[in-house]
Amino acid sequence: MKISGNIIDIRQRTIYFGSITVENGKISAIEKEEGQSDDYILPGFVDAHVHIESSMLVPSEFARLAVVHGTVSTVSDPHEIANVLGIPGVEYMIENGQQVPFKFNFGAPSCVPATSFETAGATIDVAGVEQLLRKPEILYLAEMMNYPGVLFKDEEVWGKLAIAQKLGKPIDGHAPGLRGEQAKQYIDAGISTDHECFTYDEALEKLKHGMKILIREGSAAKNFEALIDLLPQYPERMMFCSDDKHPDDLLVGHINQLVSRALAKGCELFDVLLAACINPVEHYGLDVGTLRIGDPADFILTDDLQNFNIKETYINGKMVAQNGDSLISRVPVSIINHFDTTLKSPADFSLSAEGPFMQVIKAIDGEIVTESFVAPTSIVDGKAVSNVKSDLLKMCVVNRYRNEAPAFAFINGFGISQGALASCVGHDSHNIIAVGTDDESLCQAVNLVIQNKGGISAVQGTKEMVLPLPVAGIMSDRDGYEVGSAYAAIDQMVKAELGSPLTAPFMTLSFMALLVIPQLKLSDKGLFDGQGFNFLPLFQNTKS
Repeated sequence: MKISGNIIDIRQRTIYFGSITVENGKISAIEKEEGQSDDYILPGFVDAHVHIESSMLVPSEFARLAVVHGTVSTVSDPHEIANVLGIPGVEYMIENGQQVPFKFNFGAPSCVPATSFETAGATIDVAGVEQLLRKPEILYLAEMMNYPGVLFKDEEVWGKLAIAQKLGKPIDGHAPGLRGEQAKQYIDAGISTDHECFTYDEALEKLKHGMKILIREGSAAKNFEALIDLLPQYPERMMFCSDDKHPDDLLVGHINQLVSRALAKGCELFDVLLAACINPVEHYGLDVGTLRIGDPADFILTDDLQNFNIKETYINGKMVAQNGDSLISRVPVSIINHFDTTLKSPADFSLSAEGPFMQVIKAIDGEIVTESFVAPTSIVDGKAVSNVKSDLLKMCVVNRYRNEAPAFAFINGFGISQGALASCVGHDSHNIIAVGTDDESLCQAVNLVIQNKGGISAVQGTKEMVLPLPVAGIMSDRDGYEVGSAYAAIDQMVKAELGSPLTAPFMTLSFMALLVIPQLKLSDKGLFDGQGFNFLPLFQNTKS
């Protein structure tokens, strides 16, 4: 096979007309020639950090959607399914991903469970991490979220770090807001990346300590605007990632969107493409081509160096997408799960008011961090209830792994005026998390998830919508394009009919149980302070 066009040599920072010859899936020749073309040939895009599970798609279906946008590879942390099913969950992701022509690169989850303050479905200890890291398909130790464990020399945490270093595999970081001497200690432990920086100054400080920084723009966490000005300063130390991408967003675009936005910001083309195509391959040692002789023939064609609409995508010399159509065929999807709770009644969501004031979680649109404040408790017949007018809504987390009483909090920012929404995508343990205006609606939404052994749901009186997620309770077994459309419909119901102003209400909801991200979150065991790393009482007698 021979393809001609304007070849973009990112390393040499040149563009010239020429041809690429592909034999047996590899580039055998790159020749400069006389001629001209409207097409540009460049390496495929790499998402440098993503949880495939957050797309609600199994890897094979994720690949079908991603290649349309020029993505040929991901650095994928299977942390979500690992918290449900442990090592067998990681193996499931590898096996499913191997059935399609796409380059998934999985890591060994480092924090399963993420904390001891929640109920997860599995545990991966030091021996389990070593078992995974010794697999040839596992290329790195995935994000070390337990940064207090790193700083305070937790034996298990340091055991996992030591194994990765012994085997020569990179270690990913996760330390939002960590600054100063503590940031340096964390980096000095051998941790080489961070995708959690949400301010310019934080990222700059970590770069100066030798870290590589990922510019993240997902469905909920959006840090592009805060960090993009660092790219021209540190082009060889920056990468792009989505982290968590919902299926409707994946229908629209992927890393190509970040490339286009960076160029619109005035970033230089070759700097942008270093971050999107080259840096992840070199940092993680990926078997992904970067348009050199002898490389795997992984490349894309575009006729637009501003918007980066993709004409064709090739992986190992095989065309996998053309003009917006995926050429990857569906493969059979098996079901694997861990879901053992039973249907609830409205009485289970009744909450006695134990004080005139309460701690409130404040959700922030576009962020996974939260704020907190104290507000008067709305009390009816001795029970704490939602105050729709003040946007103080009851939130609950229901243990999916066994029958336990729900844990409760109140949250501001979801803005719904009626009904409820619920999800079994609840980072990191994937218990059921729900927000609602009344106990009946909360119960109704939660039961829809339980009936389907995983999913997302929305209710408004007698109207119900549910997207079943039977694979580990967090992924669909259906066609990715169908899932994207179904998700868009239920997302629209929450916004248009329930009234939520959030950009991605289900994605935001999924992070309200993520205890390792400050400030205030809710686990199945209670209200949790992500800065002090301790539980807090929901109610109090004074406002201070």
